[in-house]
Amino acid sequence: MAADPDMTVPPSSSQPIPRTPDRIGGRLGVVTWLALVLAVGLMLAALFAPLIAPHDPFDPATLDLLDGMTPPMQPSAFTEKTFLFGTDNQGRDVFSSILYGSRVSLTVAFAATFLSLAIGVTAGLVSGYAGGVTDAIIMRVADAQLTFPTILIALLVFGIAQGVVPAAQQENAAVWILIFAIGFSNWPQFARTVRGATLVEKRKDYVAAAKLIGVSPARILVTHVLPNLAGPVLVIATIGLALAVIEEATLSYLGVGVPPTRPSLGTLIRIGQQFLFSGEWWILGFPAATLVLLALSVNLIGDRLRDALNPRLRDGRR
Repeated sequence: MAADPDMTVPPSSSQPIPRTPDRIGGRLGVVTWLALVLAVGLMLAALFAPLIAPHDPFDPATLDLLDGMTPPMQPSAFTEKTFLFGTDNQGRDVFSSILYGSRVSLTVAFAATFLSLAIGVTAGLVSGYAGGVTDAIIMRVADAQLTFPTILIALLVFGIAQGVVPAAQQENAAVWILIFAIGFSNWPQFARTVRGATLVEKRKDYVAAAKLIGVSPARILVTHVLPNLAGPVLVIATIGLALAVIEEATLSYLGVGVPPTRPSLGTLIRIGQQFLFSGEWWILGFPAATLVLLALSVNLIGDRLRDALNPRLRDGRR
């Protein structure tokens, strides 16, 4: 019997997933390429800020109060200088402030993410491999911490650390305290992810074979299990970096972050909000836009890494 040409065959679960707009234009996709270029560009600009910035905005010798409140791309009423993103009330070039502020924000975010990674991966490996009472204790501590907002934990840790550090050293140690506060507040996410993956890996044959030949648990975790967790850890670390950037900006916006002598993007946003309703929108707008673009681009890269490392999505199947 001939098949009816009007009949349609429902798609089976083995058929490839249709290409989404993000997959058009190459394996990474247009959106991911744009996010990658934007993230790398912002990071490189922050890294080479002393070479790119027109001047050091936090060196009083380079400032001129007559240039204060100059709008973007318009000459100053007194000195005829033109500034790409305008100036603030102190005559600081907003573009230069963003470059130097991004440098501080990214430094804190990378260091805090590395600290979260170190604590969380260690706790997750031990919890998943040991099991029993050890697993229960570590996971209950993580669950208890996850019941509180991350910002609240960071504020608590920051306050305790400042109480321990002598008053004369608090300004110099503020960045390190901020890194510790953000890093300590984010470790449970890493621990839960690594624990789940470790529970799967420890039941595989290569772990059983390592046990049979007398390999120590520490060596099994470091040389055998941990390399197989690189994918999930890389994904959560990338997304955690975006969250760390936002958390640093939030704490600095609240006035408990880096000192005024080394302002970050959050500090620039806090300063800029004072002038928003008086018409000087650029003092707030450009730092806020930079923060959004930086966090969004890193987050998009993390999402794409998650899809790329998912076997079902990688093979183009449902």
